[in-house]
Order: sequence, then structure tokens, then C-alpha cells
Amino acid sequence: MKKAKAHQRYLTSKGEPCVGVTTVLGKIAKPYLITWANKLGLDGIDSTKYVDGLADIGTLIHYLIECDCKGTTPELGDYSQNDIVTARFGLQKWLNWKALNKFELIDSELQIVSDDLRVGGTCDIYAKVNGKFSVMDIKTSKATYAEQRTQGIAYKKLLEANGKQVDEARIIRVGRNENEGFDDILIGAEELHWKRFLIYLEAYRADKNLENAGG
Repeated sequence: MKKAKAHQRYLTSKGEPCVGVTTVLGKIAKPYLITWANKLGLDGIDSTKYVDGLADIGTLIHYLIECDCKGTTPELGDYSQNDIVTARFGLQKWLNWKALNKFELIDSELQIVSDDLRVGGTCDIYAKVNGKFSVMDIKTSKATYAEQRTQGIAYKKLLEANGKQVDEARIIRVGRNENEGFDDILIGAEELHWKRFLIYLEAYRADKNLENAGG
């Protein structure tokens, strides 16, 4: 198990390169990150090192949840004992949620591509939850944000474009320590989020065309 996942490459059925959902949504301005980084700086904390530490724990929580879903034993050699202990708080939150819901894994880390849109993505979890087909995105953060909801709906649409039944899209927010909490969020306003994604996809491609034209 490596601390960082390799950058995903997506191809259509004809081998044409696709843009990833997260790359498209990276165009959304995130002013809250500027405020957060500024506050860390005022407190004398190097935001880059702080983010790297949180990313390690977040990646490990994702991995532990994936292993739990698949029934496999995690390999933890790349992580410090402190990170492992911290990440297990997140895993326990997931296990508590699973104990309260009927969960049946269909697939995890599922790569999907829309040939028509030339867009790809990787779903954390595709499962039946309480009898409904659900696409689930695991987020390890203190809060959830609008672009994360848009991401969840984009995955739902890509799955449906590939003939998968999806009744709902969910964000499972797993706090990275004892104090950051846990949320199970059913994403609403599906068509508005999808419209928003398509707008950002158009903007992303317009920017690429301008770059290629030297503009």
C-alpha cells in the first residue's frame, strides 16, 4: 500500500484520452481554502506539511475502508504507528455506520468512462444500501462542500451511462480523528449538480482550446 495513488488515466472504448471528473471540478474556486491556509500561517503552521500529514491519514482511512469492504487484510508498512492509530478512529466510524445499515458491496475503486462526453472517473464504492443501488464517495474532511456533491452526481451519471442502476448518490464523510465527526449525506438537486458539472466541463475544454491556440 503506497501513501499516494497514481494519477488515473481514462480512455474511451476507442482509446481516446478522457478528462477526469475531479480535474474538471478543480476549476471551481475554493475561497475557504485560502482563509484556512491563512489561519494556519497566522498560527505559525506550515500549511503544506500540515496538508501532507492529513493526506496520509485520509488515504489510509480510504484504504482501510476499501479493505473492509473487500474483506482483505491491509498492508500498513508505509505508515507510522501514529497514523495507523489515528486512521483506525475513521475506520471505526465507518464500521459503526455499516452496522446500522444493510450494506452489500458490488464494486469498489470502479473506473467508469462516458464515450459521449469523453469524461472518466473512479467511484469509491458502488453498493446496495438498504436495498437501493448507491454510488458512495468517501470524504475524509471536517466538512463537505458543494463541489463534492457535484462530483457524486457526476459519478452517478457516468455509471448510468454505462448501464448501471443507481438509485442514489451519497457522500460518506469520515472525520480524520475523534473530533471531526461523521456524516452520511444523500445528494439532492441532481439535475442542477449535473448541469453545473457540464458547465465546468465546457469551461475546462474552452481553456484547453485557448491554450492550444496560444491564447
